[in-house]
Amino acid sequence: MRLVSLRAAAAIGAVLVVTLAACAGEPSKPGSPSSSPSVEASESATADSPVADPSHAVDMPGKREGTLHSTDLLILSEETLSAGDVKKVRGLDGVSGVEQISLAQVSVQGRLVKVVAVDPSTYRNFAPFQSADSDEVWQRVAGGEVAIDPERQDELPADKDGFVTLGSSKDATSVHVGAYAPQPPGLAAAVVNHKWGEEMGMEKGNALIVSTAAIAPNRVVKPIQEIVGEDASVQRLDVVARAGLDPNAPQQAHVVGTVAEAVGNFTYRANGDGTITPAASWVSSHIVTAQVPILGSVTCNKVMVPQLRAALQEVVDRGLAKTIDPKQYAGCYYPRFIANSTQLSNHAFGTAVDLNTAGNQRGTVGEMDRTVVAIFERWGFTWGGNWKWTDPMHFEMNRIVKPG
Repeated sequence: MRLVSLRAAAAIGAVLVVTLAACAGEPSKPGSPSSSPSVEASESATADSPVADPSHAVDMPGKREGTLHSTDLLILSEETLSAGDVKKVRGLDGVSGVEQISLAQVSVQGRLVKVVAVDPSTYRNFAPFQSADSDEVWQRVAGGEVAIDPERQDELPADKDGFVTLGSSKDATSVHVGAYAPQPPGLAAAVVNHKWGEEMGMEKGNALIVSTAAIAPNRVVKPIQEIVGEDASVQRLDVVARAGLDPNAPQQAHVVGTVAEAVGNFTYRANGDGTITPAASWVSSHIVTAQVPILGSVTCNKVMVPQLRAALQEVVDRGLAKTIDPKQYAGCYYPRFIANSTQLSNHAFGTAVDLNTAGNQRGTVGEMDRTVVAIFERWGFTWGGNWKWTDPMHFEMNRIVKPG
């Protein structure tokens, strides 16, 4: 949902920047939104009147209280972690702090980006000190804005008014950037409050940050796993921060947005060579091989196949079949990470196709016929040629369209 009414107010102000030196008043890093060149607070969110988006605001946090905690382990479940299990984890020897949050991934310009929904007043104690001690960062999150890790802001490009779109669909959530502030290493690129988490469709309280400041984190992994069960993932965040994921833990992709129906509960293991192995049950229930016009046999997500077939049939019916070369079809379902990363693309779910590869390389305008692009967009696809870093061969499903 794009908050048009908020744009005019937000555009006149600036985004708070908390740098690694922890000093408001220092310049933002290169690449910060052009609408937010200053580090001063916007007029829509000052210390006296911090609520920028009342419809998505929660109670304002006061001054930070309590101990700052390390972020050592992340527990991630398919469902809400029960209060009983959280209490048991909190009571383990060696556990010095826990924080229950919601965690999901959104598709942004061809890759999945982690977003967490939190209680700003308590989550801040698990953030790096330079963010934790900034009252304004958490007032802005409480007031309905998003805080983005400055090291990850390229993954969430803001528009000219300082809004980021958390998803790829036309009705994806759009939130104004309130701060660029460091977040726990390896956890997420962006932080919103629980009201936004609910609107985005996040599974409430499906994740737990665990601090083990007094002992090595691996000493409590096994007892935590016994509490939360084998279906939950227990990951060391220090390993994730270094390597992008914990290779010893099963991985889970919690995708929100209109394509969540196509993805479902996606659990996988990394193979160490850039590929992944999704759960066999997921593959058998979601991935199919089918015949479609022009391309012939394709292996894709079963939810996407009908609208891919319909889009290609319209291309044929409009006399444009020759604009798509079946010999330059680069596939649909690829169970692997984006090259040189540990991030999944929609190809891992079978919800994207690459067409006419030779003349449509990344970073170029591409040669894709624009009428074909319009046809695919009408049938529920977004085109990579419109992205900040273009990928004009790439079409991915951004909403479900059922042919009549």
